[in-house]
Amino acid sequence: MSTAITQGIRVTVSTVYVPTQSSPTEHRYVFAYTVRIANEGTEPAQLRTRHWIITHGSGKVEEVRGPGVVGQQPSLKPGEHFEYTSGCVLETPRGAMRGTYQMHRPDGRVFDAEIASFTLAMPHSLN
Repeated sequence: MSTAITQGIRVTVSTVYVPTQSSPTEHRYVFAYTVRIANEGTEPAQLRTRHWIITHGSGKVEEVRGPGVVGQQPSLKPGEHFEYTSGCVLETPRGAMRGTYQMHRPDGRVFDAEIASFTLAMPHSLN
């Protein structure tokens, strides 16, 4: 699990390996990750875009950018949170993800909320 707080926005991520969608013999390792974005600050903020950096165990790096998350651009008032689950496919049994969400304040200020690095690991692949 990873947690980061940027300007009152707390981003927490937990992961799970999905063996039913994975195929190690074909170098396909599927992971689900659940993200909770909580506004612990005093000002509203809206998530507009995402930027992920995905690192495979082999060292290969992929970047993913796009609008919102799971087709939404949630607005969070102080005390509110938004949670979603998505997935990632790696070519190796271990890897990591990190990134940012671009957040917008009602007055037009923009900042990047950090998504702290988290590990994607098939069970028993840590040894």
